[in-house]
Amino acid sequence: MKKKVQLKKKTESTQLKEDDIKKNIKDRKWRLNNLYWIRDEKGRRIKFKLNWAQELLLENLWYLNIILKARQLGVTSFFCILYLDDVVFKGLDAGLIAHTLADASKIFDTKVKYAWDNLPESIKGQYELNTDNARELKFKLGKKESSFYVGTSLRSQTCQRLHISEMGTIDQRNPGKSEEIKSGALNTVHVGQIVTIESTSKGAMGNFFNLCEGAMAIKKSGRELTEMDYKFFFLPWYQNPEYSLKADDIVIPTENQEYFNKIEVEEGVKLTIEQKNWYYKKSLVQKDSMKSEFPSTAAEAFLVNIEGAYYGKEMDRVLETKRITSVPYDPRIPVDTWWDLGTNKAKKDSNSIIFTQDVGLEIHIIDFYGNSGEGLAHYIKVLHEKPYVYGIHWGPHDLEVKELGTGKTRMEVANDLGLKFRVVPDIGFSDGIEATRIVLQKCWFDEEKTAGLTRALRMYRKEWDLNLGRFKDQALKDWACDPADAMRMMAVGHRDVRRLGIYDEEEEEMRRIKEKDNQMGKWNPFNPFEL
Repeated sequence: MKKKVQLKKKTESTQLKEDDIKKNIKDRKWRLNNLYWIRDEKGRRIKFKLNWAQELLLENLWYLNIILKARQLGVTSFFCILYLDDVVFKGLDAGLIAHTLADASKIFDTKVKYAWDNLPESIKGQYELNTDNARELKFKLGKKESSFYVGTSLRSQTCQRLHISEMGTIDQRNPGKSEEIKSGALNTVHVGQIVTIESTSKGAMGNFFNLCEGAMAIKKSGRELTEMDYKFFFLPWYQNPEYSLKADDIVIPTENQEYFNKIEVEEGVKLTIEQKNWYYKKSLVQKDSMKSEFPSTAAEAFLVNIEGAYYGKEMDRVLETKRITSVPYDPRIPVDTWWDLGTNKAKKDSNSIIFTQDVGLEIHIIDFYGNSGEGLAHYIKVLHEKPYVYGIHWGPHDLEVKELGTGKTRMEVANDLGLKFRVVPDIGFSDGIEATRIVLQKCWFDEEKTAGLTRALRMYRKEWDLNLGRFKDQALKDWACDPADAMRMMAVGHRDVRRLGIYDEEEEEMRRIKEKDNQMGKWNPFNPFEL
């Protein structure tokens, strides 16, 4: 008798559910909150329910969307379910790009296929399903076909819904893949369809940063978005109601209190004591990662150290001590220049020049110039046009290597053009990196004239080894290398040349006087004020 009652209750419950489905099946928001099941990070079966961040995205979604976020908000899970819903109920094709093949397989298995497998039979039974591909579902309803593909590239796919997960990480660890996604996958989605790109910040570099920067500029201007403009979303940590901690015995240090006060004033929010408790306790573990993983502002998120950066902490210290500011030229002090020159003359590689003045124990970096596709004569002309009294022009050790074709060293070529170099000693790459870290402690940068240099110093990083899953002991060859190499020349020059006595102040002063006497009555191109 007891078993019959239980069976009756189960049948009634099932029937009620089917009735509920028939009643609400056309309501997308109801479907999202009631039909889908996923596996969480612990492998548990849970019903998908929209949280605050997912509700916000659903209600405000545009055609092209760029999402800068705090961690663990369920953004990728949301778009897996949303796009699966579009595939099943609208007959659209969807694609999702993950950072690695392992990530793609995990997302497909736990968020996409699992959600499909656990749909009610009354819905699943209407479709023919082809699952021959390990990361793709193909649906057929009558003559209508649709699909959901998850992978690391979608160059050959065409879809109406595309989600890219952790684009910042792809930028950082696989720049080539990031460029492939930009030129390939993003071009498979036609105007009027939906693209969503999300990530935590990995620094002010790469395609994710560039898209955020452009979308933020549009948002700030108040201009109306077109279908080809990206809409910017920022999801800070303090909007998540789960990020709070009740405790009566936590003493928050003054520096953290000042940070919270700053955020409240700048962002117009009021943080609760529970939120402050949570952030402070979390920061004790996360440390430097807090601004990346749990940002309070979009600007803060992009000031984070890039993983594998050579000078991240040192440049953080430069910012904290406000040493990127107005650093004017002092005409009483000679300006030394520090060069990195490309090694392939035929291709006219990128060259960088750093302009410094030694003021007591401080190094004032007053100017920076970088360019590519130009010969040495161009850079000499740049020196002529600047109003500086020059001291010494320092170049890398490979200036003394003879060029194929001319039989001359680049130092000899420079001499023929009227520019005399002195060579910075070669102490090896690793020692040069350490020298730069030390010298950065006493550097001041002109905010306007050295913006390209300071950005390069933050971006200069190790190359990621995709096969071994770790950083190589060598620099990533990108645009930041040349400015960073010039900085390394400067650091080695200041730390080793002067310290070891290779540079003699009295000798240099005598050299300047002698050169001035020899050129009396002549115009000195490196000192436009002398006659």
